[in-house]
Amino acid sequence: MNKQKYGGCVRAMLGIFIAAAMLCGMLDGAVPERVSVRGDALSEAAAEYGFDLDRETAAACLSEGAGCHTIKCTAKLFGILPIKTVDVSVFGDVTLIPGGVPFGVKLYTEGVVVMGISEVACGDGAASPAKDAGIREKDVICAIDGVPVNSAEEITSHMEECGGRPVRVTVMRDGGKLELTVTPVLSAEDGKYRTGMWIRDNTAGIGTVTYVDPEDMEFAGLGHGICEHDSGELVELVRGSIVNVTISSVIKGKAGCPGELKGYFSSGRIGALLKNNACGVYGVLAELPAGMGNEAMPIALADEICEGEAQLLCTTDEHGIAAYTVKLSNIDRSGRDVKNFVVTVTDPALLERTGGIVQGMSGSPLVQNGKLIGAVTHVCVNL
Repeated sequence: MNKQKYGGCVRAMLGIFIAAAMLCGMLDGAVPERVSVRGDALSEAAAEYGFDLDRETAAACLSEGAGCHTIKCTAKLFGILPIKTVDVSVFGDVTLIPGGVPFGVKLYTEGVVVMGISEVACGDGAASPAKDAGIREKDVICAIDGVPVNSAEEITSHMEECGGRPVRVTVMRDGGKLELTVTPVLSAEDGKYRTGMWIRDNTAGIGTVTYVDPEDMEFAGLGHGICEHDSGELVELVRGSIVNVTISSVIKGKAGCPGELKGYFSSGRIGALLKNNACGVYGVLAELPAGMGNEAMPIALADEICEGEAQLLCTTDEHGIAAYTVKLSNIDRSGRDVKNFVVTVTDPALLERTGGIVQGMSGSPLVQNGKLIGAVTHVCVNL
């Protein structure tokens, strides 16, 4: 009898264990890989997911102030059986000033890009010193006679000073460096020494400010990185400046045409560009861009963003920033660092003015329920 009771207990316990294991397996998919919470809601999140969160860890997260702090917690069934390890991102009370104003960016790269090769009219007819030296389109000139160069003006000055003697040109090509020798010729057109190279030393464009941090005047804008036209790779930044922009006109978007905000740069820079990455451009401002307010708002956590109505802040004319109604859909709930959603313009005023989202609006902040939730990144064109 005792053996029968013992066997029954073992079978019962084994059944409970198997059932618990199956339940843990089912719950593994229900528990997210990552959870984002505000510091004051950390205890509630721990209770909801069964995290093994000790008081010391919680206190440390809360004492570190604003910003994001990630800790690893184990979600447990009934507080006993481990289900999975979850990355918990704990956010402090971060508030940012939403943008919506246009800005101009002047981005200076390492070296000077060769955009084309041509001939130079000279006393003997025509010559192409750059071609003869082996210089190619898309080469990046980084030094002349061993002296680093970062502007077209510096290269022109070096060629003038050489007086027609051969000069050593260091170029970057396909990830490596080459040493080439070019001999400038005297142009019959302007009497200056030329090599027959068309060169570019910077990139300029218009975008929209996403936010400014009132604590340190750091800003983000554009919503996507500045890339090379041919390769699609991010432009390597050496230095850059930010200037005010005045919107002068709008090319309305339509099927097959993305449309564009047209504007002109104002004199004097208002900030410096420090970073260019896949999510946009970042830097620091000396002053707020013209027409931008100074009222900060909280940022939303990923799980606070929902499909439906939101507001897009942008500038399309001389009247300044305006809020337009848009619809959010296809929200990415994955664990990837960069997550996207689709923004559809529903506001009749913006549809009438621009036809929807157009080039130049990249970086425009999106607001939902009084919180900053993201920014416009790209224009989708219906063909």
